[in-house]
Amino acid sequence: MSGVPEGRLRADAQRNREAVLTAARQVFAEAGLDAPLEEIARRAGVGIGTLYRRFPTRLDLVDAILTSAVEAHVRVAEEALAMADPWEGFVHFLEAALRLQAADRGINDMMSMRLPSAAAAESAKRRFFDLQAEIIARAQRGGQLRSDVTPEDLALLVWATTRIVEATHNVAADAWRRHLALLIDGFRAERARPLPVPPMTPRQVYRAMLSLGNRCTGSSPPRSPEEPS
Repeated sequence: MSGVPEGRLRADAQRNREAVLTAARQVFAEAGLDAPLEEIARRAGVGIGTLYRRFPTRLDLVDAILTSAVEAHVRVAEEALAMADPWEGFVHFLEAALRLQAADRGINDMMSMRLPSAAAAESAKRRFFDLQAEIIARAQRGGQLRSDVTPEDLALLVWATTRIVEATHNVAADAWRRHLALLIDGFRAERARPLPVPPMTPRQVYRAMLSLGNRCTGSSPPRSPEEPS
């Protein structure tokens, strides 16, 4: 036996876990979800083996720290639906959600991908996507948002912002806001012109986001039962 009291071991284990979570938030925010786990362990002051004992996979760690970030997006969507003017709610939703992404590259990655093994975060994202669809439908019923916009079109906006944030976060951190303002004008019903191709289907968007997630985490999970047909 080590002679170390069990309570002391539990306290040390809890401190190590909290140190890993704190370091992971910092590293993922700076470098995205594919950041080296070794850097997280180094900043936490633990060995990589300790990190893996607490979080056996990268997705376990992602789920532990980013579920609350997805829930923040849900609150943004709820705020938008509570606004009296549907168009103002739609614009608030886009601006606030993308502001959250621009401030944290880990969140930026998380919202552009699907990671079925990150169960808690993905559950929150399903709620977010449901609210997003209602925000779009409400603005269309009010006649302010062009009628051919679909929830899948907003996936294109998220992917574009993801790349803008990656390219500009160290040189022009607010560049995404100019891009969004240009696109918002294109969303207005009075600016609508026929679009050259149909929108992506829910299944196409899901598979594209799944592919991004697999590339980021280095995994290839089987088809999720939630995948749209």
